[in-house]
Amino acid sequence: MARILIVDDEKSIRAALRDILEYEGYEVEEAKDGEEGLNMILKNSYDVALCDIRMPKLEGLEVLLKAGEAGRSTQFIMVSAFGNVENAVEATKRGAYDFITKPPDLNRLLVSVRNAIEKSKLVAETVDLKKRIFKINEIVGESAPIKRVKDTIERVAPTEARVLITGANGSGKEMVAKQIHEKSSRANKPLIEVNCAAIPSELIESELFGYEKGAFTGAVKQRIGKFEQADGGTLFLDEIGDMSLSAQAKVLRALQESKITRVGGDKEIKINVRVIAATNKDLKREIAEGGFREDLYHRLNVIPIHVPPLSERREDILLLADKFLYDISQEYGGIPKTILPDAMQHLKSLPWTGNVRELRNVIERLVIMCGDEIMLDDVRLYASFGN
Repeated sequence: MARILIVDDEKSIRAALRDILEYEGYEVEEAKDGEEGLNMILKNSYDVALCDIRMPKLEGLEVLLKAGEAGRSTQFIMVSAFGNVENAVEATKRGAYDFITKPPDLNRLLVSVRNAIEKSKLVAETVDLKKRIFKINEIVGESAPIKRVKDTIERVAPTEARVLITGANGSGKEMVAKQIHEKSSRANKPLIEVNCAAIPSELIESELFGYEKGAFTGAVKQRIGKFEQADGGTLFLDEIGDMSLSAQAKVLRALQESKITRVGGDKEIKINVRVIAATNKDLKREIAEGGFREDLYHRLNVIPIHVPPLSERREDILLLADKFLYDISQEYGGIPKTILPDAMQHLKSLPWTGNVRELRNVIERLVIMCGDEIMLDDVRLYASFGN
């Protein structure tokens, strides 16, 4: 049952609205002024608030603003006897779902309430989905090296600093980038990922910067590049050590000037992008050998984060295995299986050259191939495939 809060200093208005809404099957509560209404919104969960604009102690627009600042998902329908355009515009600017004049038209009010409830449900579902995605991208581990990584993420995420993530394949560099984005002020904007190693060198520039129609054979229409797609958000350049020198020069210019130019174009386009880069290569060696630009390296390497290989954080294998058992059981719709202690000890002793990615693959293989209890012989048989 949807919950609705009526915030109005006129008792007769509250009573009339309550009768109408309870007749429609809604759960209704009342607040006699803005201050009481705000306290109730902060303490309880409401789908919709029908809120007067002019009230003692705290006006309706202030209630709306403070509820939004507190992160409440309640949808506000402002109700006022002063039905001028200025009030309606101001209410909308502050995030109100709708603005209705007193005395309200009954049909219009009920339609607005139903639609606001639907929006409230969508907002709640979106928040829940983001929480689940965030949990999927959670960095698991309590070892000293991984604690350092987590601590650095907490410190750097709220800033605009560029980050260079280093580490072996499969160690979790992409997950670090996602955590930084999710904990930043850009979390509601896109995170655009580019695997520089997977794109041929002759295509990387058009992929990053886009191109104009007719820029080359096959360019039959304009294309927006990854920098523009990430505008306002974060661009994750994975395996940047594999990027061509010509593309590196253009990326450097984009970072220096916050502008890009599409391939085949001459118009400069302003961009607001936070860049996070990652590589499994030793970029200092690449610089010495002429394969990577030193000036770009220093632009990217404001905050370095090194993700340790699994061999340096073996105490985390139990926690990771438990997480993978749960995640995989959710994917397959079953009950999480158990790895017996001696089997777990054997897992911890393996070399894990493929790091966390390899461990997950092995756990998935064990879940598919074994019974409810995964035994030592199972691990010896099936983990050997990946090592």
